[in-house]
Parts: sequence; structure tokens; C-alpha cells
Amino acid sequence: MADDLFSVKDQVVLISGASRGIGRAIAEGFAVREAQVVITGRAAETIEKTAGEIRSSGATVVGKQCDVADAKATERLVDEVVDQFGRIDTLVNCAGVNKRMQVEEYDEATYDFITNINIRGAFFLSLAAGRHMIEAGRGSQINIDSINSHTPLDRVAVYAMAKAAMSQMTKCLAMEWGPHGVRINAIGPGFTLTELARPLWENNPEMNEWRVANTPLRRMGLPKDMVGACIFLASDAASFVTGQVLYIDGGTVCGLFWPIPI
Repeated sequence: MADDLFSVKDQVVLISGASRGIGRAIAEGFAVREAQVVITGRAAETIEKTAGEIRSSGATVVGKQCDVADAKATERLVDEVVDQFGRIDTLVNCAGVNKRMQVEEYDEATYDFITNINIRGAFFLSLAAGRHMIEAGRGSQINIDSINSHTPLDRVAVYAMAKAAMSQMTKCLAMEWGPHGVRINAIGPGFTLTELARPLWENNPEMNEWRVANTPLRRMGLPKDMVGACIFLASDAASFVTGQVLYIDGGTVCGLFWPIPI
């Protein structure tokens, strides 16, 4: 059947940073399509609570605590998943953090906190999963990038730098692992209404007006808007797609609108 082309049924899918927001929505999207889903997060209690909530629908979901900033921990995580399920078909690198401040205010600890999770952690988790995928001769990895890697906003310099590095990581791994049958892609969410971002938009109406004016589809993205692209990239429908960043942003990176009528 034609629909089988987009099937992720029975895939083993590992998703980092999946306790809430975009990561949770992606986990739910794979789970409802009968994938075997493993979700991770830094807080054991939170990640197990999320896994239990998704499992209540009858889905196969396992929660595992892991701080992706710890490269040894990510190696142990991947080995545990492979021991339990026999393989990893799709990895989704979603773990990420951000702190908004003027660039001159960053200190070494803040820089390390953001980059250790957003790019260093993603890189070593990709490597740990990639070694198993290379051995299997197949696999898909999906990195959660950002519109900041295309057009950075101010006061998120280190976050934008890390996401730009993730864009290059996506291309570099795609080049090196393509001959092994392993595909590496990314999605770049635009302005998305997550639990963490909600106060920023709700408490700053002028920012919200600016955001609406510069999103051609004239609405805020929702975590569930990211699911379809991930399902596509993980499925056989994307078997000839690698090294790409697909922006899920309502058209924001197309360009900016004039702030006043002309």
C-alpha cells in the first residue's frame, strides 16, 4: 500500500529532551504510529512521568534518565537501548537549553551550559547511535535545529551559534555516513508555543505583534506542527533525503516585513 511508504511502525526511536515541548510532541507522534519509543531527559522523575502518560494510550514508551552533556552517559544510554530493543532505527536530537542575555554578559559557565547540551551533547549522542547504525547499514537521525541558525535573533548569541554548528553537523555526518546507509537531517522550528516560551510571548504583547507580523502564516507554531516532518524524515518516504534542514516556521525565514505600511 502507498501509505506504507510513510510508516514508522515497529521502528525503535530514541528521542533526547522529550519530557516536554517539542520533544514530547515528537515522542507522542511516533508512539501513536506504533513505533517503539525511548525518551530521555535529565530529570528521572519527570521523564518517567512523561513516559507513563504516553504509555497510558497503549503505546510502547520507555523513559531513561540521561544528561546528554555527559558523553559517557550517552554511550551507556545507546548501549542500553540496543541491548533492550536490538537496534536504533531513528535518533531525534531534541535536548536543548537557552538563556537570553546581552552577548557581553555571557560567562564561561553559561557558555558551557548551553553548548555542552545543544551541540557537544548532540554530537556525541549522534556518534554513539551512529556507530550502531553504521554496523546495521541503515538508520536515520533527525536534529532539532532552529531558525536562529539561519537568521539569529539578538540576545541568544550562544544558542544561535550552537544551532548553526548543528546545521553543519547535520551536513558533515550526512556526507560521511551516507555510504553506510545512514541518513542525517534536521528540522528548524520557528516561533513555537512551548511551556518555556509561553511567558515570553504572553508577557510581551509588542513582541507577540512583531512575531505575528513576521510569520507569513500569521500564527504561532505548536509542538505538534513538528511531528509530520519528523515522521517523513524517519520513514522510507525520505529514503533519498539526507543532509537537509527543513524549516517548520510558518515562512519566517522567507524574509521580514516592513514595520509600517508603505
